Amino acid sequence: MSNPFDLTARIGVVPVIAIESVDHAIPLADALLEGGLPTAEITFRTEAAAEVLARLHEQRPELLLGAGTILSPEAARLAVQCGAAYGLAPGFDPAVVDAAQSAGLPFAPGIMTPSDISLAAAKGCRLMKFFPAAPAGGPSMLTNISAPFAHLGLRFIPTGGVKLETMGEWLSLPVIAAVGGTWIATARDMREGDWAGITTRARAAVARAKELRP
Repeated sequence: MSNPFDLTARIGVVPVIAIESVDHAIPLADALLEGGLPTAEITFRTEAAAEVLARLHEQRPELLLGAGTILSPEAARLAVQCGAAYGLAPGFDPAVVDAAQSAGLPFAPGIMTPSDISLAAAKGCRLMKFFPAAPAGGPSMLTNISAPFAHLGLRFIPTGGVKLETMGEWLSLPVIAAVGGTWIATARDMREGDWAGITTRARAAVARAKELRP
């Protein structure tokens, strides 16, 4: 399998999903795939997350699965057991990075400051999650805090406040691998069974990414 982060960079956008019911797993996957978006970050913010990952890994292997909100070494190991191809976190925790690396899980810790970047880079991380992207200062902030590390070849996935309308501000930056989007499939969308809406938003996000990175 190719590096999953290389694949997400080619896609340009990753839906960030807090899924509340295992019964929503397959309809969600099918809605994303129909919209041409073959990846998803399933966050460990709900009790259903682990079972959702396992079900999707078994029944929708064509979906590139990420596990998000990995806050403990145990969660990193669980993500691998459930079939996640990559993992992300909102912050930097050296114990979590160590666990992910030991488990062979490609991992992007969260950063918001130059100190965060320094610590993550010292652990060998070359892809990081900039979170919360918009409240932390947006593209200008990331450009400035990442500049001293340019020689390391770091790349980032901004998440938090990113929208379809602002994707261009991010994807125009050379340091951006992909953007994370919570707007594509919200908990409310899934509770209401708005699978068609998820497909529409997924298709629009993919199209926008292709416009920006032909």
